[in-house]
Amino acid sequence: MKPQDTEHQNTPQADPVAEAANDAAPQAAPDPVAVLEAEKADLKDKMLRLMADMENLRRRTEREVADARTYAVTSFARDMLNVADNVRRAIENVPEEAREAAEGAFKGLVEGIDLTERDLLKTLERHGVKRLDPQGQKFDPNVHQAMFEVPNPDVPNGTVVQVVQSGYVIGDRVLRPALVGVAKGGPKAAPNGAEADNSSTAS
Repeated sequence: MKPQDTEHQNTPQADPVAEAANDAAPQAAPDPVAVLEAEKADLKDKMLRLMADMENLRRRTEREVADARTYAVTSFARDMLNVADNVRRAIENVPEEAREAAEGAFKGLVEGIDLTERDLLKTLERHGVKRLDPQGQKFDPNVHQAMFEVPNPDVPNGTVVQVVQSGYVIGDRVLRPALVGVAKGGPKAAPNGAEADNSSTAS
């Protein structure tokens, strides 16, 4: 075999597919309008998220400030409850007969104690503290603490029939639950509208 024939056989053949790909036109550049629209949409999304975060922060801050304003006196108010309890004990230790027959300095003392209690309760209310008066109400475990049960068939079962110690709330929080005695053995409380239904049936 001739040398030139060998060289001709070893020469790689040109690939027509590759040549066609090389000859193809270059890829078109991205549309600048589309790019700007995408960036605009991304920035708008980020802005909306930031606005939502700022609104949530504002609401949370307002709520925290309101809570701080409402409950800032919690510790002081809890300490003042002892004073309110002592004033109430002083009033309850004077029998009703003695109060009605009181004269002179003793009458002034009794009236002064009553006035002191009223002013104390008004002062506490100005700071969001209210005394609970659950006598005759349905027992509520959220604001009442049952100390004992009293057999009483004359009132609905679960009615507060005795208040051992007054309870207090500050805002919507319980500062101290009321210590109460609860009726046991009476009829169940009728649902709303039951009496009206009964009366209409009877008529």
